[in-house]
Amino acid sequence: MSVDRDRLRDTVNYLREVRPIDPSEIQEYFDDAPHPAVVKQALRTAAFDLDLVERDDGTFVPASGAPVDPPGWAPESLPDRYERVVVDRLVERFGLDWQDGDSGDRLRDAVRRLKADYYHGNPVEYDATAALGYAIYHLPDYYAAMGYVLDDLATNRDLPRTLRVLDVGAGVGGPALALIDYLHDATDDESPPLIEYHALEPSPAADLLEALLAETPRNVHTTVHRETAEAFDPDSLGEVDLLSFCNVLSELDDPAATAERYLDAVAGDGTMLAMAPADLETATGLREVERALARPGAGPSVYSPTLRLWPGESPADRGWSFDVRPEIEAPRMQRQLDEGERGTQGDGTDDPGTFLKTTVQFAYALLRPDGKRRADVRASADHHAKAAEMERHVSNRIDLLTVKLSPDLSRQGERQREYGSDPNPVFKIGDGSEQVEQYAVLTQHTELNRALGDAPYGAVLSMENALALWNDDEEAYNLVVDGETVVDLVVP
Repeated sequence: MSVDRDRLRDTVNYLREVRPIDPSEIQEYFDDAPHPAVVKQALRTAAFDLDLVERDDGTFVPASGAPVDPPGWAPESLPDRYERVVVDRLVERFGLDWQDGDSGDRLRDAVRRLKADYYHGNPVEYDATAALGYAIYHLPDYYAAMGYVLDDLATNRDLPRTLRVLDVGAGVGGPALALIDYLHDATDDESPPLIEYHALEPSPAADLLEALLAETPRNVHTTVHRETAEAFDPDSLGEVDLLSFCNVLSELDDPAATAERYLDAVAGDGTMLAMAPADLETATGLREVERALARPGAGPSVYSPTLRLWPGESPADRGWSFDVRPEIEAPRMQRQLDEGERGTQGDGTDDPGTFLKTTVQFAYALLRPDGKRRADVRASADHHAKAAEMERHVSNRIDLLTVKLSPDLSRQGERQREYGSDPNPVFKIGDGSEQVEQYAVLTQHTELNRALGDAPYGAVLSMENALALWNDDEEAYNLVVDGETVVDLVVP
């Protein structure tokens, strides 16, 4: 038996401001008196359009229109309930000893191939085994990273608790699970989030994604569309509040064109969120897409982190910018894969820890159609040197307004090999006009410049009396921060 949708809407609109809507009570409003269970299911199906959330007692009340505040996101590990889903699938496919023998070899080989493809910017292809290997290796760190990106929106109260999400290339769901948990951590039982979540995932990863989404709480209404980004029509969903491209741009044939087409579906006060691994190929590829979309005088604004502090300017440097957050604990399934007995396909040459992924390093961009930026602060020609004109300031001490766009690169893996010959802390900076790379080099620590090291990624900094130099080895400008330099935190 179905429920008359028009009558349901009229009934909800009549009662919503009077009392909680009880499916067992409102059946009398229908001519055919449907069973309360049928009414409840109809309310669940239409909940997002009716702007209703279901409470623990089974009644429905209006959803809150208030934004969320940051919940203090700092996960130490992937929640056990998600790991159990992955392990159940591993056992179902390979047996209890899935980590050993040929099955373990196949999973480890899938992880190796995925890592190599991402590193070299090759197309990534998934079968069921690769999807499981990907989940073992990347689910924890992608889960952690997503929440830190959402903090940028929540800090400014720009993340609503009622939102329609379109997740392009959702994979096995690390970012999606984080989004849902983040919103629930930021709310309470009286005003829970209301989420209509749509995932695009054409690969076999969609099977695991659906299983993981089944673990999410009520008031999260999920649909997995098994279509490619190129084939799907985003306008079919109506306006979306959050458009997500997480760890997928490098896999698209024309990422900028695809992202631009999807941007048309974003609500005026909505957000496009793009995220990528921190390595050179994917991180700079993300930044290329950002720059293609956020053209001066056209397109969306860069909300964060690479703020344009000079109106009408756009950066043209390499743009390798990324954030680093505390490590996340390796789940048991990662340790099992790493320590599993090699089979006939294993050559035994893997170093211990090869299949552990505990680092949380990522590049991201947040774009807004309405022109809003995380920090409404701009540089002034009367007070600041422009990065685009740094050539004429070489050998001079200057004042500038800039954004901190990296952790200390002298301590960061591959970047350490490239830039770590100098023992001094090195930070990528930019004001949105830079044409070549620029770095702040801290040569002398003082109380007056400690903000450079202490400030978080994406912070806006004021620098006074920094020495501008050209570095031939790096083919970049170095802004020397020494005992004569004052660094102030303008916007954290």
